[in-house]
Amino acid sequence: MLQKQFRLKKRVAFQATYRSGVSFHKEGITVFCGKVKKNDIPTKFGFVVSKKIHKRAVKRNRIKRLMRESVRLYIKSEQSFDTKYISLIFVASARLLDKKFSEVDAIVTKIMRKLLND
Repeated sequence: MLQKQFRLKKRVAFQATYRSGVSFHKEGITVFCGKVKKNDIPTKFGFVVSKKIHKRAVKRNRIKRLMRESVRLYIKSEQSFDTKYISLIFVASARLLDKKFSEVDAIVTKIMRKLLND
């Protein structure tokens, strides 16, 4: 489970992140980036899977769990993990429905590396 300090929870925070306008897409995951940080607060993560992807909540929750676990492991492996954004929202597409954890982990790792290099 992702630590409490890294969770994006409030609806207002999700809306603010969507409004910032910075986003990119990679292999079935779209990432929306929030505002640029000014102080040393940790980056917060949100995970979204629409009902349009699959009507069953079990399938949607599985995709969220895979993405969340991948981000958690990436943060754990990086000693000095920090992006320049306040918040990140990972939005899944239907391409992730049949993927295994290793495939989702590879995609999320590519995304996180790109964010660190920005």
